[in-house]
Amino acid sequence: MYIDKLTLSKWASLSWKSMFTLFMAALLTACSGSVKRIDTNEDVMLSDRWNDTDSRLVAEEMMGDMLTFPWFRDYNFSQKGNPTVIVQTIRNKTSEHIPVDTFINDIKRSLLRAGKVDFVVSGAERDEIRTEREEQALNAAPDTVAKFGLEQGAGFALSGTINSIVDSNGDQRVSFYQVDLKLIDMTTNREVWNGQKKLKKLADKGFF
Repeated sequence: MYIDKLTLSKWASLSWKSMFTLFMAALLTACSGSVKRIDTNEDVMLSDRWNDTDSRLVAEEMMGDMLTFPWFRDYNFSQKGNPTVIVQTIRNKTSEHIPVDTFINDIKRSLLRAGKVDFVVSGAERDEIRTEREEQALNAAPDTVAKFGLEQGAGFALSGTINSIVDSNGDQRVSFYQVDLKLIDMTTNREVWNGQKKLKKLADKGFF
């Protein structure tokens, strides 16, 4: 049977197209993944960076430590109720993005859940509440208006920093985090608590 060169060329072209199509299909299949829901309390480490579990565990441990210091034991609960705390600034001094707001919320949740400390808002959130109070004074029914001059003052101010050091030799990397927090008595400027928590993570080359 005679097959001319043009027919052979067409067959070869079709063969290469088929092989390329099969290759791309196999590549896409290999690269395809899946997503599933997991428990938010499950510790999943996809890197050696600061994660949500670090934030929650550090907050719980440090706040537990804060409540064991003499300032809390000696506080006059019978006359003042729970001590009132305002969170000033917790600065991220690391080279990576750490959602400090999430860490602050973990701190608040830990203490509010224990029912031993009250919080007052600060900064932009406080200004928004005051603006809302002004709006109520102009537009809300008189018996439902939130009064001015009755805000609860904070007796203590919480502040701190998050620092990190990353060391690598090419095959392994160590990520070290240090969280320093302090609590200040706003009446006396006395530092009544100073807490520190350190984290160290070791990652192999294939991991990072």
